[in-house]
Amino acid sequence: MHHSQPLYRCGLEEHWRRQIGDLQPNSFARVIGGCEDFIKRLKLDATLEGHDGCVNTVHFNSTGETLVSGSDDKEIVLWNWAVERKRLSYASGHDGNVFQARMMPYSDDRVIISCAADGQVRYGQVLEGGQVETKKLAKHRGRAHKLAVEPGSSRIFYSCGEDGVVRQFDLRTEKTTNMFVCHGFRSHGSKHRRNIVRLNAIVTNPRNSNHFAVGGLDEFARVYDIRRIMRSASEHDDQPVDTFTPKHLLGTGQVHITCVAFSQQEELLVSYNDELIYLFDKEMGLGSNPIDNSSQGTAAGRIDNNVIGPHPKLPEPQVYEGHRNAKTVKGVNFFGPNTEYVVSGSDCGRIFIWKKMGGKLIALMQGDSQVVNCLEPHPHATILATSGIDSAIKVWAPTADRILPLPEDAERVMATNKRRRENRSHISLTPDILRHVLRFRRLQSQSEADNLYVSEAFDEDLDLDLDMDDDEEEEEEEEEEMDSHEESSGSEGSANPRDCFIS
Repeated sequence: MHHSQPLYRCGLEEHWRRQIGDLQPNSFARVIGGCEDFIKRLKLDATLEGHDGCVNTVHFNSTGETLVSGSDDKEIVLWNWAVERKRLSYASGHDGNVFQARMMPYSDDRVIISCAADGQVRYGQVLEGGQVETKKLAKHRGRAHKLAVEPGSSRIFYSCGEDGVVRQFDLRTEKTTNMFVCHGFRSHGSKHRRNIVRLNAIVTNPRNSNHFAVGGLDEFARVYDIRRIMRSASEHDDQPVDTFTPKHLLGTGQVHITCVAFSQQEELLVSYNDELIYLFDKEMGLGSNPIDNSSQGTAAGRIDNNVIGPHPKLPEPQVYEGHRNAKTVKGVNFFGPNTEYVVSGSDCGRIFIWKKMGGKLIALMQGDSQVVNCLEPHPHATILATSGIDSAIKVWAPTADRILPLPEDAERVMATNKRRRENRSHISLTPDILRHVLRFRRLQSQSEADNLYVSEAFDEDLDLDLDMDDDEEEEEEEEEEMDSHEESSGSEGSANPRDCFIS
């Protein structure tokens, strides 16, 4: 039997059905917005200039009309991004780089919460005259990287910090609750003191407001149930309901998590420093204590009514590769109306977009002259906001007049990222290397002029030691070409890009 080819691509049939009233606008948007042809037509649509330093956070409001950003300049800006203009700019009150800023839902965009390198969690109230009053709600010991808003709430949100503490805030009373301190795992009955896990990321489950996930300086993404957390913040309260990590990273002690994200299907996306990105579903969990589970003769376990048991046939997570996540606390996110895609930045300055199912790379764009860190999808349209080391924010929309193929250098970029990651993974930090690093850092502090000279020499030295294979001249030339592009693009402006890096 002959099967004819579809008459329409990319939802053109849905366009016709909408025109005759056979398809509701919301349904149309969800069908057409996730079309692969749309993703392949993404191009730079708007550039928002106004910060003086790395832009570490971008976030759309609930309608998608306003974008809020925060930067190393300690300013928070509200943008009318469609016309590339500022709506409002104010001093955040932070004493360090602003790492995240979000507009609280159902607040008429008048309540903005933020956290920063100074450890503070603050909120700003926009008054009728356009002035902004800011107030400190709490302070972590060490940097506070991320905030998470309770789904459907205009007043309750969470923070995490490098002190390992997870806090809950209620803006109605301005009350702060220390929920628990995140600790490493140990075997049952062990008398060894559990180390505190410094946290980089926190996210709430959009389908279950009782669940949130955190990630930090070990290999485990932890999912907690608020109903099971006692409010005394003692070590014994740190009891996740489930944990997730790829089997090959168990017990390595060589990776940490920079970002976690939940999909609308409650899948958990985890990005690892100088490793890859993994997608887990609920059946891939290791239980509440993966150390105990692995000691039972399997690397996997499940929690069922508080009983942990072996689960030897644990499926493998979906993997996304090609990027590199080494220099910064880099974000990862879902994209599309039904979270059909995964997006990440990279140390090579590109934006990577993969199909969620199967992990195929379908789009690769130059998003920053150095490093792309933040990726924020529009809540209703196929639009993506990104930022990184550059002081400008970029907004991408499917406005290209044709489907854009992957760049000609895509394979070379991904191969170079992979080679650098693998080369670095084999480097041991011997006392000689540590002394070498400390010596150069002492030299860097001598003067501003000396800083520039020594920094360039130090970068070249590390590139030679870590990234280059002396026996492969062709690969050296490719890497030198990429390095020269990064160095030349990084010469603009007065900000030092290393201020944005995690040392």
